[in-house]
Amino acid sequence: MLETLLSMLGVYKAYEKWLWYQVKGGLKPEHIAIILDGNRRWASERLLNPWVGHHHGADKIQDLLRWCLDLGVKSITLYAFSTENFQRPPDEVSEIMKIAEEKLREILEDELIHTRKVKVRAIGRLGLLPKSVQEMVWKVEEATKDYDEHFLNVALAYGGRAEIVDATREIAKKVKKGELAPEGIDEGVFESHLYTAYMPKQDPDLVIRTSGEERLSGFFLWQCAYSELCFLDVYWPDFRRIDLLRTVRTYQRRKRRFGT
Repeated sequence: MLETLLSMLGVYKAYEKWLWYQVKGGLKPEHIAIILDGNRRWASERLLNPWVGHHHGADKIQDLLRWCLDLGVKSITLYAFSTENFQRPPDEVSEIMKIAEEKLREILEDELIHTRKVKVRAIGRLGLLPKSVQEMVWKVEEATKDYDEHFLNVALAYGGRAEIVDATREIAKKVKKGELAPEGIDEGVFESHLYTAYMPKQDPDLVIRTSGEERLSGFFLWQCAYSELCFLDVYWPDFRRIDLLRTVRTYQRRKRRFGT
């Protein structure tokens, strides 16, 4: 009730403009990664089924994409579904997969994606996904394969440890075939075998996690070595533009040393 009243009075709009004034002239993160957390708790507090929260969370992604593009962010990675999430109740997993397929289908006709030339890729152990979702991933990637102005990664069936294991396996195969010498393996070689190898900048400058939890939960374990981390006490379906602007302001105020 209070939030609605404040909104009516224009307080949030004024705050949003003030935040934009603060960050617009500063250095923007080139790559933002977001752990989309809190959908189920958002639904639970409203006495709703978990997938209602997932639906609302999925709808928020369109807003996020527009806000990030307006900020000039080049790359966005969304942690949507982990390998561990398959352990949730089967009916919930099934509903999440339906939502993923639905949202991927919408991308095919999304004017924002095509006018801003956003390359869309799904990253993770995609073979674990239902065939219909895999097919929709292929269609989206095919439709955006020639775009290179912006990048949108959707992490599905993703796990940071799994990614490292998969990269190691690929390197081991090349060593076995004689295509790569063990002494030739360095950080650059390893990074070239990660799911994000196609990106101009794999490492996110800023990682945001919603819901109040303060951990990475297996997300981008290699790529996040020097990322700035921001944890927000807001469930993902309630994420607003002011929340994004606040994290960018926090990013701009930090002094990044990269170990030096």
